[in-house]
Parts: sequence; C-alpha cells; structure tokens
Amino acid sequence: MKVKTILVSQPEPKVENSPYFELQQKHKVKIDFRPFIHVEGVSAKEIRLQKIDLNNYSAIILTSKNGVDHFFRVAEEMRYKIPEGLKYFCQSEAIAFYLQKYVVYRKRKIYVGPKDFADLSPLIKKYKDEKFLLPASDQLNADIPVTLNALKVDWTPATFYKTVMSDLSDLADVYYDVLAFFSPTGIKSLYKNFPDFEQNNTRIAVFGSTTQKEALDHGLRVDIMAPTPGTPSMTMALEKYIVEVNKAK
Repeated sequence: MKVKTILVSQPEPKVENSPYFELQQKHKVKIDFRPFIHVEGVSAKEIRLQKIDLNNYSAIILTSKNGVDHFFRVAEEMRYKIPEGLKYFCQSEAIAFYLQKYVVYRKRKIYVGPKDFADLSPLIKKYKDEKFLLPASDQLNADIPVTLNALKVDWTPATFYKTVMSDLSDLADVYYDVLAFFSPTGIKSLYKNFPDFEQNNTRIAVFGSTTQKEALDHGLRVDIMAPTPGTPSMTMALEKYIVEVNKAK
C-alpha cells in the first residue's frame, strides 16, 4: 500500500530546511507533527524533598537540552547564585552550545563529550574528586548510572523534569498510513490514549532498539526501522520505504 500520510510523534521542526519538509515536497506526501509526550518541570519544593541542595555540588552533568533548561529554572526558583567556578560536563557539542543560552561560554569551565554518555567517562574520571549533580528526567537512561558507578565518583541523580503522555483524544478518528515513534514512552502514549488501537494497514516506524522493543511488546508490526547502516536517520528510513512502496503498481 502506498504512503500518502505520515504522523511524526514529535514537535514540528522550527528550521525551514528540515529533511521532513524536503521529504514532503519530493515525494508528495502529507506529514503532520504531534508530540505524543511532553516534558513538565518538577517544582523546587519537590526537588528539596529529594534532599537536593544545589550548594553541595561542584559539577553538573548535562545529558540533554531539557536538563540545561530545568537546571537553570530550578536554580532561579531556589534563588541559587550560580558560582563562576561551577563545572559543566556536557554529553555532546549540541548541549554545550545550548548552554550558551544561560552562561558566558569563555568564562565557564565546560567539558564536552563527543556524543554518547560513555564518551564522557575520561573527562569525569579526570575530575573524580568533584561532587556531581545530574539533573535529569524521571526516565534516566540505564547506561548512565552504570557508567558513573563504574567510575566510583560522588554523583547524585535528581528528577528536575518528568516525561508525560500527551492527550491525543482529538486524533481518535484520524487515520495515517505511517506513525513514526522515537521513544518507548511514545508507544505507551499511543496505547494510553487508544487502548483498543489496531494496526491493520498502518505502518509503524521506530527509531532506536528500545522503541522497537516497546512496539513489539505491544504486538505491533515494525515496518520501518532506524537507525540502520544504510538509513541512519528517521527521514532516510521513511524515504527508502516510500520509494519502495510508492513505485509499486
């Protein structure tokens, strides 16, 4: 069956040259965007109940842009004056670049990993005497505690924001040829909103092995998978599939 409509379970890209828009124009498909999950901040009061005092930490580990936003939001709510000597360990260059929204980059002690959290290990190990705070979501990637515990550093995880399933009730009678998912929580949100969802001819696209597992655990048929060696991004995987099925008569 040909693909004419796609629902991407993420916010619409803010850049004009997004590969999704190129895909839409090139293959004459309709692509809609709708976050199946969203992030809600945890209040300073709730964070204090986690026994977190920002004054006790000399280094902050940042694994996402949400982590950056919510660390500085909570710091402001707690009236915590951020010391110039505070160290920031960023999982990627993109996160370090985003940090400039809040701090003057050249005046701060910022350490950047290439991409994956494990790649930060040598940097963290070099400063193993610091007291690290990890402001994160309520769904912390399993590899992070394993990596930090193996380094035997003094670190504390804290829930600064939560991943919440969005209300999708207005989509009850809307059909799409392809649904694209990027996290296990996105799949859970689908079933929370539509417990009786039946896949039928809907194609399911997933990004990442944990998302794939969640889809399979719910009995879904995964038709489009990313990343793969030939299709490292979701848009490339979608395009490959569209080319294959839309050329068939």
